[in-house]
Amino acid sequence: MRQLRHIRSFYAAAMVLWAGSAALTSWQAAGSRQLWVCLLLLAVFAALFVTASVALRRLAVPATAGRVQRHAAPPTVSNAGSHASA
Repeated sequence: MRQLRHIRSFYAAAMVLWAGSAALTSWQAAGSRQLWVCLLLLAVFAALFVTASVALRRLAVPATAGRVQRHAAPPTVSNAGSHASA
């Protein structure tokens, strides 16, 4: 899991890098081949990021499902609203 977290942060950094590169390229040469390559690499790293995130979520579920959860005792019926005969 630690390796997945590490690679997920790498994918996030790559997404930021390619998003910035795509923004700069679109400013300088809108519609160029370089822009499309930047967008393609951004999409690839976004897909890898999502895949790593889903894998981490799936690995984290069994770890928490194994814990025993203690439930609170069911609430008791209170007689506070009834009148006692004297």
